[in-house]
Amino acid sequence: MAPGHVAYGLRAQYGMHVTPDKVAAWERGLAVPDSRELTALAGVLWCSPGELLASATTLREHRIARGLAPDELARRVGMDASAYQRMEESGRWRGNERQTTALAGVLGLTPRELLAATGRDEDLAELLRSAVTSRWQAYVRPVGKMVPLERDHIEDVLQQLHTDYQSRMVATLSWGAASEDTGEPGREFLGRIVDHFWDLARG
Repeated sequence: MAPGHVAYGLRAQYGMHVTPDKVAAWERGLAVPDSRELTALAGVLWCSPGELLASATTLREHRIARGLAPDELARRVGMDASAYQRMEESGRWRGNERQTTALAGVLGLTPRELLAATGRDEDLAELLRSAVTSRWQAYVRPVGKMVPLERDHIEDVLQQLHTDYQSRMVATLSWGAASEDTGEPGREFLGRIVDHFWDLARG
């Protein structure tokens, strides 16, 4: 279907006045349809909203991919609809532990997807950077509060991350003056610390 056909379908079936140029912008990733537009677009294209999302990362995208309205998701996680809506719009989840567990269940999120969708990836990264550059043992409990993994497994992962980071730093020191920037391998490792964590956590 050409953008003009899609725009016509949106107008005829849903009463939405969307221009062909706007449809073309959606296709190119230059603009993003809102929830109502995405649902209507899926109807015109005979598919689910989730199929139109390349890879859901935000709460809103995961909710739409599951075909849930904001108030329905709020009800299923035991939360006031307006409170949920504010969290979705801000990208920061503030639900309690029970609500967070329910959210992961309703949306079918893995621990990594849950952390990213609730806007806590950078919080985890900060903890992990501190763990590998100091005493990792002090960060087992804080990381455990954010990530639903067994304590023993978190200990193993943090210890390995610490070892990997320290070995990079020792290697750069042994290069001495031969390297212009002896801290680069360490900075690269810290920059991808969350990826390293999840790689080890899966293993």
